[in-house]
Amino acid sequence: MNDPLVVEVTRGLTVESIHLVDIALVDSTGKLVEGWGEPSRPTLPRSALKPIQATPLVTEGVADAENLTTEQLAVACSSHNGESRHVQVVDRWLELMGFSHAVLECGAHAPSHPQAAQDLVLAGITPDSRHNNCSGKHTGFVAMARHLDADVSGYISPSHPVMNRLVTPAVEDFCRIDLNTQTPGVDGCGAPVWSIPLSHLAGGWSQLRSRGSGKRLLQAMVEEPFLVAGTDRACTRLMESAEGDAAVKTGAEGVFCGVDLRAGFAFALKARDGQARAAEKAAEWVLDRLGCIDFAEPTILQNWAGTAVGEVRVSA
Repeated sequence: MNDPLVVEVTRGLTVESIHLVDIALVDSTGKLVEGWGEPSRPTLPRSALKPIQATPLVTEGVADAENLTTEQLAVACSSHNGESRHVQVVDRWLELMGFSHAVLECGAHAPSHPQAAQDLVLAGITPDSRHNNCSGKHTGFVAMARHLDADVSGYISPSHPVMNRLVTPAVEDFCRIDLNTQTPGVDGCGAPVWSIPLSHLAGGWSQLRSRGSGKRLLQAMVEEPFLVAGTDRACTRLMESAEGDAAVKTGAEGVFCGVDLRAGFAFALKARDGQARAAEKAAEWVLDRLGCIDFAEPTILQNWAGTAVGEVRVSA
């Protein structure tokens, strides 16, 4: 195995900060083929797990029974900016199921995109749960509860049928891990979050490409990359650059996952210090190694006056 990938942040000619990134790269069967740092490092996947958490929408027949659109499937896998189109897709999906945003248990926060947040302020609108970056995933959970004819309230509890009958078993199945001995943490949106070795998480992403349920969700993501993230976001930019050759998803605290949709290689990575800028640059580097994108030049850092002052780069 290799040393951790090093991502440097420079200012002028000085390296100001260094980020170390652990990476697991697996083949289409889930076998580890290359690693950097600690490829088996236990990791909380955070939102990088969303496509796997969404697979019961397909495997349990929800998507077909409810005629879910590509937009709805994409937003179920998203960590969106809370821009108008994101909110519209979530709102319409809830409306079709007969619910308002009050049913969502993810909590409310202002849109992640500055302009979208400012637009709400200028309109005198208070952000609600639809603007939460996880509202698409939670709307998918509500759809699962409705399909099970279960009480929707409390759907994020580990003991709720949505979790203990559908979502948690899907995570175990795709990532080939037994979670029975774990007590889950609580993600930012309130859903259970499990510790999974990077190599198993990468294997879960390889399985997304190999199975019909995963393929359908990944196809939705690459067809609607804006809905997965939004304006100025790495997930959207990288999937647009890959032109259908790769699907990717970020997670909080420096996690990033993706899969080469042609050959089936998949990766999971974690910046040890949790910095998104390092995870995004590392993901770009891996996708270039896989031939899914052309590796961009180092990311240029600018000050408030627009002057280039440094860059974020992978160390040679």
